[in-house]
This record gives sequence, structure tokens and C-alpha cells, in this order.
Amino acid sequence: MLDILIHGGTLVDGTGAPGRRADVGLRDGRIVALGELREEAREKIDASGRVVAPGFIDPHTHYDAQAFWDGTLSPSCYHGVTTILGGNCGFSIAPLSDEAAAYLMPMLARVEGMPLESLREGVPWSWRSFGEYLDLLEGKLAINAGFMVGHSAIRRTVMGPRAVGELASPSELEAMKTLLGNSLREGGMGFSTAVSPAHNDGDGQPVPSRHASREELVGLAGVCRDHPGTSLEFLPGPAAFTDEIRALMTDLSLAANRPLNWNVLSADAADAEGVAGRLAASDYARERGAEVIALTLATPPRVRINLVTGFVFDAFAGWAEVIGLPIPERMERLRDPEVRAALDRGAKSKESGILRSFAKWEEIQVDEVFTAANEKYKGRRIGEIAAELGVEPFDAMLDLALSEDLRTSFMPEPIGDDEATWKQR
Repeated sequence: MLDILIHGGTLVDGTGAPGRRADVGLRDGRIVALGELREEAREKIDASGRVVAPGFIDPHTHYDAQAFWDGTLSPSCYHGVTTILGGNCGFSIAPLSDEAAAYLMPMLARVEGMPLESLREGVPWSWRSFGEYLDLLEGKLAINAGFMVGHSAIRRTVMGPRAVGELASPSELEAMKTLLGNSLREGGMGFSTAVSPAHNDGDGQPVPSRHASREELVGLAGVCRDHPGTSLEFLPGPAAFTDEIRALMTDLSLAANRPLNWNVLSADAADAEGVAGRLAASDYARERGAEVIALTLATPPRVRINLVTGFVFDAFAGWAEVIGLPIPERMERLRDPEVRAALDRGAKSKESGILRSFAKWEEIQVDEVFTAANEKYKGRRIGEIAAELGVEPFDAMLDLALSEDLRTSFMPEPIGDDEATWKQR
């Protein structure tokens, strides 16, 4: 007798074969039969009109902290995802030193939009090794989870405050290699790192991995070679790929003898040449015996941004200096018409890469407001608000943010929600 019989559904089995009508039988937690099943079952599930499929794997998440206060790892669990990988972009929260938590919390709040209060109150920060971190999560998550070992966490743990602004000494690099090796032995799924100019820490400085030398990056990737089943994840940044970036990704893969996944290849018909150039990094790598694979999105990406964290804004050309200022000074600069004009030009310039698509200020939607006076703007586009006020869209957006100490949340128009880009995607 079967434990569970799922009957009447359309089976899509993940092999690439067309969907077909088939039943699924389970016994002792395993699939034991497929097809038109007659065997009795203790429990029957009617899947008529539904698709029955294996679970989905989401290889790029940042649930490392959320896992402590939300064991369901929502919203992934609501979308058929049964396995996630966290710790991407160099942003794991293990391993940890006595002082590293105080640095990593505001860094994560900035680069991943996590509420600082949640990070302080919802995470114990009691572990030191990667294995101790995993032990605290064992048996407490609703879906399968694995975590990469993040470069910024390793660098901060070994180098302390010197992780920002300085190169590692030979002894520090060896200590990082040892720490990474130990973390992989304790269950880390691989090594992740980032050199993207879009990622800055809580002080507005480049995150630790951005201060690493090429030798350090390749040396740490090479540690994975001795740990079967591990992989690499890399964040190169939004700009068009240079020969240097392609060569670096290739050498990281060769050093590790592992595939390297890079994040993220966004479809954009308006930048067809740039998209082709980024995709060609795979060809470049394969010609040299390496494997470099782009992660991409199945739909146009949506993001929520504000001028407090500055994430996305600080990746626009010429914005980092202003966004890196303390809030009062930042607000003062953002009121200056000359500064506004320079920021507007920088955001729309080719130097901002694919992100310049976000600089269509008139199409940006107001996502969240924090004062009663601004409730009337929630859900509306900046262009509509600007026309109503008789000002330019960029001025309307900045004035609204300034009226709420920069806390206002905005949602740019998603990149690539047009027929040509859907075809490219």
C-alpha cells in the first residue's frame, strides 16, 4: 500500500519532456511509482487541473539572517521552491569573530535592504564557526537550505577593520584560506564574492571583498578544489564586461576546478550589444577550459529603493560620494540644484550601465511613505506627481524623499517589460 497517491494531475518531471497525465505514488517519503496507478493509498490527493512537478531550486537568495525569525523562508515556500542557496555575493553571516557582527549587521541592512532592527533582535549572533551557524538552523527550516561561505565575512573575521581599505598580508591570506577550508568542511556549499561597485557597507565604503587583490580572489577560489560538491558565485557588477572581468571569472573557475555562477544577466533589448557581451563570458571561459554560467531572471526585475540605504542609487555614475555622506549632509547636497543636475546626468550616462534604465524618474512609482501629508502620493508615478506640482520629475522625487528624511520607498519601472526584451529573454 502507498502512503500517498497524487492522482489526476499533469506531470512535468523536469527532464524536458512534455507534460503528461500521470499519477505519483509515495512510500516511506520516496517516489516509488509513476503512471496510471491502481494501488491503494492511505492518503489520496486529487491534483486534477494542476501541474505536479519536482521542487524548484533557487540558487540565489539572502535568507542567512531571516532563517532565524522565519523558518518557512518565505516567500520561497509559496512558489514551489524546495531548496534554496544563501550566502551569495560574499554576504554570509558566518564565520564570525567577536567584533564582526557589529559590522555585518549595517552592511546587510544596506546591501540587502534588511531592517537593522530585525538583524539586531532576530538573530542570536552567538556562533563563531560556520558549523556552529548551521547547527543553530538544523531542523528548524521548512525547506532545504544550503549556504555559501561569503568573502566579506571571511575577510572581516580575519582582518578586522583592516578588511576595508587595505590589502591582505601573506599571513592574512593564508588565514583566510584556512578559515574557508574549515567552513567548507563544516558544510559550506562553496565560496561567494563580489567586486560590484553597487555594494557598499553601512559606512558607505566598499564592502570588504572589493578591497581584495586578484591574488586573494583566485587563492580563495582555489580552496574549493579540495572540497567535492562545492561551487563559486560571483557578482561582477552592472557595467559591460571588460576583458579583465572575463579573465578573472575564468581564472576563478580554473583555480577551483568548479563552475562559477555570476549574478545577474538581465535581458534588455535596448542594450542588445551589452547583453551579448556579458553572455559571451561563457564562451570566453570554455575556450580556456573553465565553466562560467550567468544567472538570469525569468521575469523583469522589480526593486524597492530609498535614499537612506542608497542601494542602487550609489551605483549610478557620480552618486557614491553623495550617498556616502551622513544623512544630514546628504540631504543638504540633494537640495543643491547643481548637485541635482550632476546626479541626473550621471544616472543617465553610459557609465551607469544597465542601471541607467532605472533613471526614468517619471516612471518610478512611490511605494511607501511615512507622513500623513504624503499618503496621497502612495502608489502614484513620479511623472504624474511632478505634472501636478509643476516641477521636473527628478526634483519631485528628491523633494518627496527630503520631506521624509529620505525614508520614502520608490519602485522603478522594471527593466525589460517590453516585447523585444521578452523575445531576447
